Amino acid sequence: MTAVNISASNLGECSHTLFVCKTCASVWQDGKRVGESGGEMLLQKLEILAQDWELRDQFPIQQVECMSACNRSCVVAFAAQGKTTYLFGDLAVDDCASAVLECASQYYSKPDGLLPWSERPAALKKGVLAKIPPIGG
Repeated sequence: MTAVNISASNLGECSHTLFVCKTCASVWQDGKRVGESGGEMLLQKLEILAQDWELRDQFPIQQVECMSACNRSCVVAFAAQGKTTYLFGDLAVDDCASAVLECASQYYSKPDGLLPWSERPAALKKGVLAKIPPIGG
């Protein structure tokens, strides 16, 4: 992971969350989910990597049952009060977990949450499904 200079003084009291869809890339049989989904595998990888992540206490990982981007799985979102919210899709389970945490660190360090394409890790340069402005912004 690339080091990101993070200064809490210029971030205010933002509450950050990394949302991870746990039903992404599921196999369905007779209307029921079978086995472990790609989203669950991604969530597990993120949780393992986050044990050593400097922001693990400031940027919790929250599983979500579904983020309604099933045709673009796997899906994660970065959200914080007063910041742009990002929804990323088309994430490969096997090789994107460290890139997700790296990008989350970049998001955390930006007062407005804006993530320029050129600064994002390669795994998150494509697949932006939504960029939602902050409420009141």
